[in-house]
Amino acid sequence: MKAEPLFNLDPSVKVRTRFAPSPTGYLHVGGARTALYSWLFAKHNQGEFVLRIEDTDLERSTPEATQAILEGMEWLNLAWDHGPYYQTKRFDRYNQVIDQMLEQGLAYRCYCSKERLENLRNEQEKNKEKPRYDGYCLHHAPENPDAPHVVRFKNPQEGSVVFDDAVRGRIEISNSELDDLIIRRTDGSPTYNFCVVIDDWDMGITHVVRGEDHINNTPRQINILKALNAPIPTYAHVSMILGDDGQKLSKRHGAVSVMQYRDDGFLPEALLNYLVRLGWGHGDQEIFSVEEMIKLFELTQVSKSASAFNTEKLLWLNHHYIRELPPEYVAKHLAWHYQHQGIDTSNGPALSEIVVILGERCKTLKEMATASRYFFEDFDHFDESAVKKHFKSGAAEALEKVKEKLTALSQWTAEPIHQAIEQTAEELGVGMGKVGMPLRVAVTGAGQSPSMDVTLVGIGRNRSLARIQKAIDFIKAKNA
Repeated sequence: MKAEPLFNLDPSVKVRTRFAPSPTGYLHVGGARTALYSWLFAKHNQGEFVLRIEDTDLERSTPEATQAILEGMEWLNLAWDHGPYYQTKRFDRYNQVIDQMLEQGLAYRCYCSKERLENLRNEQEKNKEKPRYDGYCLHHAPENPDAPHVVRFKNPQEGSVVFDDAVRGRIEISNSELDDLIIRRTDGSPTYNFCVVIDDWDMGITHVVRGEDHINNTPRQINILKALNAPIPTYAHVSMILGDDGQKLSKRHGAVSVMQYRDDGFLPEALLNYLVRLGWGHGDQEIFSVEEMIKLFELTQVSKSASAFNTEKLLWLNHHYIRELPPEYVAKHLAWHYQHQGIDTSNGPALSEIVVILGERCKTLKEMATASRYFFEDFDHFDESAVKKHFKSGAAEALEKVKEKLTALSQWTAEPIHQAIEQTAEELGVGMGKVGMPLRVAVTGAGQSPSMDVTLVGIGRNRSLARIQKAIDFIKAKNA
């Protein structure tokens, strides 16, 4: 039997990895880390990375989940060299191999009823034996060969399966613990464990990086590959990710879907940097560019231990990337959040300026978009607590005086604006805060913003002066 390559298997390519999610849900954090490790290993070794959608679970697979996986991979910039391939489009190929296996005696038809299998399981459990199929149909001819049946792989009875896991080291499973796996269901559809084997074979996969929950599948898959005289990939099973509380990461820990992190204002660079460190490291280094990850990544350095997710650390990394990446690049990601929050940014400063102005203060892009609304839109009311605190007696006079000086400026830039605020405070004989804070509430509607000179430049001359006048009128009406 021969493999049927799905694409040109270039013999000069020594490493070929794959990411093979099931589209029964979104791309979650654990899946994204597996994809990243698989992608990095391929890139580190000048290899190829294949994307495969394992959609054989027809009841639970959805087009929406497939779309979410592709969207997540694209957002993380994990570009694939081949694919995406869909298992549901390859049923003819799987069935062709199964038919050949039946002919060669590598597989057999099983006619056992559900009742017989249930009784067998109950009997084995009662005897404290591991439940497994007893091979009945291998030794008994069926009464009616055309009756409904499944096809089982004829697993070796003797010896054991031994493989060197790139993360966990040597693993050995006795064949006596494995039963004859169903490879085709009664309805004629091939099963997950079989499809995976044929795909890895046809795609020339050399290294399989996946979660530790697949360790039990590996010996079964190796036995099928051996039966087909197919090459056996190197396997690497990575540990699970736990929440801060030590429990398996789930929705109760907050965002689990990769796209939820985008929605919450994280940059893909921050999430990738965080994920690569969940189980892999290089000395004490915390910050890694993608180029550094590719250069340094080795599967043998991946930890066997489970990793705990720490949202605070992810926030710290995100803040780092907001400040360190080019503002024009960060602005492209920020634009999505304005759109999502319904903020029209056509009238106001360039978004890259917002990144520079608010980069030190905001840890997420979502927070940045919310905090900068006043740069683009006028507001209907002032924050109540800010009014109580800063629109006291004397505030109207300070605002009138500073407005007069600001109106007279020939240049609307930070330095002259700063001087105008400073001179107002000096002339009134008060501290800078007595002018700056009422001014802040007047132009932003609230009590927090970056320094006033930078803020006023961002808001613009006409809008700033109009808002100061609105605040003066508001204070006078309040005190009347």
